[in-house]
Amino acid sequence: MTCGRAGGRVWALSSPQGRGSWSRSLCLPRGTAGSVVPLPPSPPFGETFDRMLGIVKKPFVVAVEINISLVAVTVMGLMSRLWGLSYPRAVVFDEVYYGQFVSLYMKRIFFVDDSGPPFGHMLLALGGYLGGFDGNFLWNRIGAEYSMNVPVWSLRLLPALAGALCVPLAYQILIELHFSHCAALGAALLILLENSLVTQSRFMLLESILIFFILLAVLSYLKFYNLQRHSSFSGSWWFWLLLTGVACSCAVGVKYMGLFTYMLLLAVTGLHFWHMIGDQNFSNVSLVYHFLARGLALILIPVTMYLSFFYVHLTLLYRSGPHDQIMTSAFQASLEGGLARITQGQPLEVAYGSQITLRNVLGKPVQCWLHSHTNTYPIRYENGRGSSHQQQVTCYPFKDVNNWWIVKDPGMQQLVVSNPPRPVRHGHIVQLVHGITTRYLNTHDVAAPISPHSQEVSCYIDYNISMPAQNLWRVEIVNRESDTDLWKTILSEVRFVHVNTSAVLKLSGASLPEWGYRQLEVVGEKLSKGYHQSMVWNVEEHRYGKSQGQKDREVELHSPTQMDISKNLSFMAKFTELQWKILTLKNEETEHKYSSSPLDWITMDTNIAYWLHPTSGAQIHLLGNVVTWASADVAALIYTSLSLWYLVRRQRKIYDIPEDAWQLWVSAGGICLGGWAVNYLPFFLMEKTLFLYHYLPALTFQILLIPIVLQHLGNHLCRPPLLKSMFSALVIAWFSSIYLVYCTFSPVTYGEPSLSVPELKDLRWKDSWNILIRKQ
Repeated sequence: MTCGRAGGRVWALSSPQGRGSWSRSLCLPRGTAGSVVPLPPSPPFGETFDRMLGIVKKPFVVAVEINISLVAVTVMGLMSRLWGLSYPRAVVFDEVYYGQFVSLYMKRIFFVDDSGPPFGHMLLALGGYLGGFDGNFLWNRIGAEYSMNVPVWSLRLLPALAGALCVPLAYQILIELHFSHCAALGAALLILLENSLVTQSRFMLLESILIFFILLAVLSYLKFYNLQRHSSFSGSWWFWLLLTGVACSCAVGVKYMGLFTYMLLLAVTGLHFWHMIGDQNFSNVSLVYHFLARGLALILIPVTMYLSFFYVHLTLLYRSGPHDQIMTSAFQASLEGGLARITQGQPLEVAYGSQITLRNVLGKPVQCWLHSHTNTYPIRYENGRGSSHQQQVTCYPFKDVNNWWIVKDPGMQQLVVSNPPRPVRHGHIVQLVHGITTRYLNTHDVAAPISPHSQEVSCYIDYNISMPAQNLWRVEIVNRESDTDLWKTILSEVRFVHVNTSAVLKLSGASLPEWGYRQLEVVGEKLSKGYHQSMVWNVEEHRYGKSQGQKDREVELHSPTQMDISKNLSFMAKFTELQWKILTLKNEETEHKYSSSPLDWITMDTNIAYWLHPTSGAQIHLLGNVVTWASADVAALIYTSLSLWYLVRRQRKIYDIPEDAWQLWVSAGGICLGGWAVNYLPFFLMEKTLFLYHYLPALTFQILLIPIVLQHLGNHLCRPPLLKSMFSALVIAWFSSIYLVYCTFSPVTYGEPSLSVPELKDLRWKDSWNILIRKQ
């Protein structure tokens, strides 16, 4: 045996019986009992290789838990929403509205929809894009047959998928609220068998997409909150928190109704964080981290995503279209075609001698340009008031050569641009000369024809009477960055303040009588500190005047402008303008045959006929499951009554249910009843045409409350076995009635089979329902 040192230890090697194999032992210090300790032999290389090969030979096994109930309701949801999706192959109700926007997306034509942000429209357009839609279809009436180039199934696919996925989302929300799988399954089935949600999901409409993102936001927040205690700042914690913000931004991006649920979740988040502040287990640094994480996920990310929706929208829609006229000249000039073809390359800086057209920024009642013509104001108006009999100045809603004006330096006679040009700045005094008649823009202390409290604006005619010209105007750039800003084409918004009277050139919006050709009245409004767009103008078309003689100048005014300078708006400028238009643009609200009030929705006293077959009695209606709607109302009433009862009793130190059950009851109600309230009550304050489908997000939350109330009643109020058995039997009978009603109204949910006149009359369960019956 031979001893040696290696690795800090002393080893002994020996070859027993003179064989060629060696054994290994550990040498201990001398004097130690058993100075050589044998070590277990190393396994031969072949044995090690066999073990490794054995591992490779074995299959890799991954254990996966599958919730059969969740899979089942998901499959049923998909079947109920996707079955026969292309039927009817005709325009159904608001498809006539949203389809127009899909076509404009396909053709990259700009539009403005005052109903909300563009994300929902882009999702519908995505379906058209995936189906190869070219945008060529005339969306002019409900019931029109789709041509073969319209991919009906593809256009309706995304709303149907969103509606189908609401079923498993309802299931998971109840699980995250810590209710039983039986209650969660009941919530999913109630959503599955709700006829109104089925109908709304199967067409090119936005409500199902909105409800999907709302439920996804609620589920994501509940999962995030349930991970809070044990897995803060883990990967899954961050995932669900970020998904909450993403889902909220998508909900708001589909319709502004999504803002209601977003505000609810922000309030719940604030309440939960307030409780964290009082928890001594959280350090100050930890609380700051939690606050910043929530701010990032629930505020910063939704704002960023909301802006991105508009960025994509404006990037896709770069061509001029029918909605250009409500936008500013700068916005119109940024679009391909339309005004851009006219204004492309115009001089940027307005100079003395510039020939310009002036567009009123307000754009209401229609867009119009400062205009004059040879006709004069009547000597006396119909009400007996006198006028100056000067040349009329109006605002004209069409392009016309009489819209051209020349910016003149009061100290010089020339009407051409000098070399180099002398630019006009904020605060400069100018005269505005009408290009065709060469008369000066003027105002004086004479009452305007339609607005007698304001001054008349005219082009001055010298009648050799005691009414001298007052034609000096001060240029005030409203959106200036400094008091030395240059007056710029399209970009500058200016007011013209009359030097003599301090009146501001303003569009009153009133239409002149026949003698004024029904053009819009322009007045001089006494200068006030208030700001209104009717007082603001911008240069739309612009050229540097070169002709001294009047005949040559008229030829020049009739010719198109041609120069080479571009004026591009930034994204934020375009976003700000478009967002403002969406919020303030008001279409004329007219009473619709199927419009309703919020009070009609709770009891479903109204319906909407979505489609009627041109020859048979087949039809589709937005009608809910009567039993479900009534049960949702009763559940909300029971929850409110029980909550008040418990609160009063708890105030008296009487605790009817355990504390954990009380906390569960309150948190579930805050989400479900709170979701119903925030998505329903605001409609009482809205001055717009309302329809039954506006109630569907609130109804969804109210449906989720039904199994919550049922489980609470079964666990805490029906404790005796006999009473519990009776309660279970009643729940089964009640659920059977829901399924029966669903089947009864399926023909008007799916549009087939066609029903006879007696069968249709049998479906009119309420006199207020409008079931369509053809006259024989």
